[in-house]
Parts: sequence; structure tokens; C-alpha cells
Amino acid sequence: MAANANPFLLAADNSPALLPLLRDNPSLASGQDEHGYSLVHAAASYNHLDLLRALIREFHVDVNLRDEDNETALFVVETVDAAKVLVEELRIDISAKNTENVTARQKITEEDEFPQVAEYLTIVEAIRANELRNGEVINGTVNEESTPLPPAPHGMTVTMGTMAPGEADGAEVDPEFRQRIEQLAQRDDFHTEAGQAELRALVQDAIGDANLADRNVRPRQD
Repeated sequence: MAANANPFLLAADNSPALLPLLRDNPSLASGQDEHGYSLVHAAASYNHLDLLRALIREFHVDVNLRDEDNETALFVVETVDAAKVLVEELRIDISAKNTENVTARQKITEEDEFPQVAEYLTIVEAIRANELRNGEVINGTVNEESTPLPPAPHGMTVTMGTMAPGEADGAEVDPEFRQRIEQLAQRDDFHTEAGQAELRALVQDAIGDANLADRNVRPRQD
């Protein structure tokens, strides 16, 4: 593969020629176009998860790389799977804000094109907020002396991320569930015993018999 091949087009197509090209020319891995768009943004947007992992782990590209709008790859994800890889595996900063001073969750929620991603990020933010109020989070883990939520949130995100193709066809996001968790995360009493109890109840509801996967909406349309 010629060194002058366009890596962004290769990334969009998930071409098998891309990784060999990057290994021959490592500096291309962290390259950005005139708008700041990077291969990390492309891999996240097109849901090429193995490429996304390779860029961060093998080529050591900054997962929080920003484009001209100060947006990370989390702002352009279209699937819960891609969001999960960025958040849970690669530890992207979910609190990063763009030039309009909004987070990825806020932007995706406002645009209302990928509500299942917005719902996942809303829950992640709520869980993180609860952890921070209960104990210091260090390097992505909670201090052992703190009293965070039980392991249920992890089970919830796994359920969300393992939907079979077509499983969510025709489904609609549960607006009442989304509204409840968004309102709870913003309440002043979120850190109180009553607020945490309500969050636990919502999380348990999400992973119970009527789990959150059943609430998700349409898969990404190619």
C-alpha cells in the first residue's frame, strides 16, 4: 500500500490495508485533517471497534483527541457498542465539552438521532456522579473505602452492548424511563440516601426481567 493512500478513506471502509500502512508510517495514526477529524473519530463513527482499539492501544493515539469543534470521538458515535468501547475500555473523558460547552451526552440527546446512545451515556453519568459523591474515583476505579453502587451497573452495560442484530428492530426508547433517570441525575438531592435509593431502583429495573436491552431503539442504519 502506497504511503500516500488516504487513511481516512481506508478507515471509513475498515480496509485491511490500513493497519499495515500505519505500521509502516506510525505518524499517520494520530494525524488529523484540516477540520481536526482523526482516525479515532472515524473508527468510532463507523463502529469499527477493533480499529478503534488498535489506534489507542497499539499506536498510542490520545483517545481524547479533539477536532476543530473541540469534540472527541464520543461526540460522533452512533452505537452503544462504540460508546461502550470508548467509555469502559479506553476510558475516554465523558465530561469533555465542545465549543458550545456541551458534553457528548448532551449533544447526542439534543440531536435525538441515536437515543439509545444518549440513554447509555445518561446512565453512565449518573453512576459516575454517584461514585464521586460516595468516594474518590482514582484511575477509573472507586476507592475501596467508599460506598458506591453494587455491581449492577456493569451488568446493565453488558446487556446493552450485546444485543443481537435486529433485536431492537421496531422498538422505541421508553421516554418515561429516560426522563426519570435524566431528572434524577440532575436533582439536588441526588447524593442523599433517598436519591441513591431511587437510582439503585432504576438501575435494578434496567437490568431486571425487563432489561434495558428491551428498551433500546433501532440499530444503526448504514
